[in-house]
Amino acid sequence: MNKTGTRKWWALGALLLAVLAVGLDGTVLSVALPTLASALHASESDLQWFFSGYLLTLAAAMLPVGLFGDRFGRKKVMLIALALFGAGSVACAYAPTAGVFIAARAVLGIAGAGVIVMALSALTVLFTPEERPRAVGVWAAANFLALPLGPILGGWLLTHEWWGWVFLINAPVALIGLIATLALVPESRAPERPGLDPAGVILSTAGLVGVTYGLIEAGQNGWGDVSALGPIIAGLVTLAAFFLWEGWLGRRPGGQPLVDLALFRSASFTWGVILQAIAALAMIGALFTLPQYFQGILGTDAMGSGVRLLPLIGGLVVGALPADRVARLIGAKFTIALGFALLVAAMTLGATTSATSSAGFIAGWMALTGAGMGLAMATAASAALSEIPEERSGVGAAVMQALQKMGGPLGSAILGSALSAAYLARLNLAGLPPALASVVKQGLFTGLAVAQRLDSAVLLDSVRSAFVYGMDISLIVAAGIAGSGMLLTLLFMPSRATAKKASAATSMEQEKPFVISG
Repeated sequence: MNKTGTRKWWALGALLLAVLAVGLDGTVLSVALPTLASALHASESDLQWFFSGYLLTLAAAMLPVGLFGDRFGRKKVMLIALALFGAGSVACAYAPTAGVFIAARAVLGIAGAGVIVMALSALTVLFTPEERPRAVGVWAAANFLALPLGPILGGWLLTHEWWGWVFLINAPVALIGLIATLALVPESRAPERPGLDPAGVILSTAGLVGVTYGLIEAGQNGWGDVSALGPIIAGLVTLAAFFLWEGWLGRRPGGQPLVDLALFRSASFTWGVILQAIAALAMIGALFTLPQYFQGILGTDAMGSGVRLLPLIGGLVVGALPADRVARLIGAKFTIALGFALLVAAMTLGATTSATSSAGFIAGWMALTGAGMGLAMATAASAALSEIPEERSGVGAAVMQALQKMGGPLGSAILGSALSAAYLARLNLAGLPPALASVVKQGLFTGLAVAQRLDSAVLLDSVRSAFVYGMDISLIVAAGIAGSGMLLTLLFMPSRATAKKASAATSMEQEKPFVISG
């Protein structure tokens, strides 16, 4: 590999380090909540907003930061986002109250959007269409490294050190990412500055925030709650208005819409974006339930739970890294369909898990889940990225990420509802006082606490078996979601879109110089 080619792969490493800092923050927080509740005197509502505040600002900032990257320079936006992320992490560590912590989390959401979107948009600029699938495979594998690393590292720190270190560890990672980005990542921006489109920014931001907030509420209070349905409906209406506005602005002479709707005329882009989101949504089935299973049923701590997620990450690496070669052999359509088929098989196997299942069996279906996810997501992302013009890679990447990030709260709401309904249906609460029965119904950990306080082996067994039954039902739902993704792939995804585009562009792109500027 020549010097220019080597440098851009080092640049990819710098970008992935920055993305890792963002991923660590989310997974570390999940294990720190009990400690934060005590240290910050946080209520249950405060704990919910520790997550929700981050997700809402992340959703709100996606499209604006993509626009700013295209207009002012993607490297500049990345550097600002990394600096802001480091500062926000320090603010979290030293927050004196829950309110200050929530504000710091909101800042981290804005910074996280900048890092995530700019990292993905850089793949379009750095790599030729032929190289892009492999780069996306590396990106997809590294993206999920934070899943086990956060609980492992966070669990160790919470056991041995002051809780603030859980957030302070993000600061040096962000600093290293900032230095590496400054040294290795080239500056790029649109040749002609895109318009700011304030109406489009406001409508898209309001719509994404409304839908995301509603999905968070649905996960906590159920789909029938007005606090969930109202924001979801309002958000969808606002997003519809956004697309109508963008279409009208795009037809005007000289109009510069935030999102070029011509992108959606490409089946590769449209279905690549949709299928990537469906793959992430299906995988939530494992991510949502397994940490609870490990800690509540098997009795591991947060660190042990992270270690047990490693087969999932190993499978993802095995699936994502060779995805480009598989796509060249059988085409993008059948590669994505194969990935979804593996997900269906893995989730179906997972749905047979019991409280006494062997570690080898659980590791096996987890690894298969990761392999399916890697194949499907990396190939779908490559298909979408292949259609994004370099001059609008910031906004194009933002559209991809905005839809994918909504998969988290949507998956939690759908699969959480399935798990909760099955858990409640299987519980045996005979003879339990109504007040205690209400507590047990709240979930696995509150149910276990009541059973242990009452020293009731019967209730303990009921709570454990009810949760495992609910987990199995949620995995069946996840398998159905993956099956719908496979069907949509076979019906609508072009067979060899990514491979053809890559081969057609190879002769022109391989000689294109890699210029570091700015």
